[in-house]
Amino acid sequence: MVHSDWGDWLPSAVADADPDGVAVWYLGCNGFVLKGSEGTTLFVDPYLGTGDPPRTVRMIPVPFDPRDVTGADAVFATHEHTDHVHGPSQAPILAETGCPLYAPDDSVAVARDDEEWHDRYAVDDDQYREVVEGDTLEVGEFTVHVEVAHDPDATHPVSYVFEHDAGTVFHGGDTKPTDEFERVGDEYDVDVGILAFGSVGQIPDKQTREPTVKRWYNDENQIVECARDLQVDRLLPSHWDMWKGMTADPTALHEHARSFEHPERLDVVEIGDRVDVE
Repeated sequence: MVHSDWGDWLPSAVADADPDGVAVWYLGCNGFVLKGSEGTTLFVDPYLGTGDPPRTVRMIPVPFDPRDVTGADAVFATHEHTDHVHGPSQAPILAETGCPLYAPDDSVAVARDDEEWHDRYAVDDDQYREVVEGDTLEVGEFTVHVEVAHDPDATHPVSYVFEHDAGTVFHGGDTKPTDEFERVGDEYDVDVGILAFGSVGQIPDKQTREPTVKRWYNDENQIVECARDLQVDRLLPSHWDMWKGMTADPTALHEHARSFEHPERLDVVEIGDRVDVE
């Protein structure tokens, strides 16, 4: 059961919004909502859990209760980690709206086999939709391309390119640099690139609980390398706010990016913020 720190104002704001192009809300961690001018609403990696204290400790508010989401055309997951596929966060959205979950095979396996969303949350089997790199989906006014991702900590990560008449949004999940991003950057005209950013931190080991040095997300140079190869106009760092001991300062990226042609601009957003692509 999810308890929202903010009541229902954020899902209400999404429902009431009438963007001219694409509105993008940051949900904290690596979660986002995209809403197009015709009303198509997509959730990507929404996570409303508190982690696994004392190992992973949530540092930001829980911005909404998924049962308050009244409109969604799809939920997308980038990979199988619990802060990207999480029954209490995502299954109620599927149950309330009837929308599908698009995710790679190992992520679908978490929802279907490990967490059994269809038994616990009134989700139908046909709402699970496996995707693979190279797929192209039409969801309302969006064309969604499933692309490569490089996350050594995940078993099958993917990234997504959301194309709309107003512009294109890339969501990389927890990807790090890969040679494939030069091809992706040449193939798509990416207006906003969402990339995970963090620091090297010391957190308890999952088994022993002994303090262990971890590097989960891109450092300053890696995230700029991804943005440069993807040729993004606007870089939007994510995930930097989430875990105790792994937080980072995204404003530091100004100095790392300033000498490169891409990204042209750095968009630093906090949980609950909205940016527009027009």
